[in-house]
Amino acid sequence: MILKWDRTKPFTIDVIVRPDRIDGYGHVSNHCYLAWMTDCMFAHSASVGLDASTCASISRGMAVKDMRAEFISPAYEGDKLTVGNWIIYSDRKLRASRRFQIINSDSGNTVARAEMDFICTNLENGRPVKMPEIFKERYVVDSEEK
Repeated sequence: MILKWDRTKPFTIDVIVRPDRIDGYGHVSNHCYLAWMTDCMFAHSASVGLDASTCASISRGMAVKDMRAEFISPAYEGDKLTVGNWIIYSDRKLRASRRFQIINSDSGNTVARAEMDFICTNLENGRPVKMPEIFKERYVVDSEEK
């Protein structure tokens, strides 16, 4: 099945819903979607050379400041999901944003969307700090508008 992404060229990871991700209502618990988005974000960062150890070595990271999520349709045990994300904004100083979309790979239905806003942070003291050059170079904004 061809997946219908909101934007072109997402960075993606695949997930198969395990039994321990199901809540008391019989579908995926909402916090799992956020965890998968976080996993996708960290996998994307690692793919551009900004894994956790690299960020720790320069004492810089991107911390979530704000998040907005929309849960559209449920997912169930055994479902195959594809989680995609794009960097949609960076002021190349302090702030950046990502957009996420989770699609059921079998049905093609979007199950969730979210946006997260980040602030570059000093990992030693937790305070905001200017982005290092390597962040500006590697976190490339997807300029596509839809």
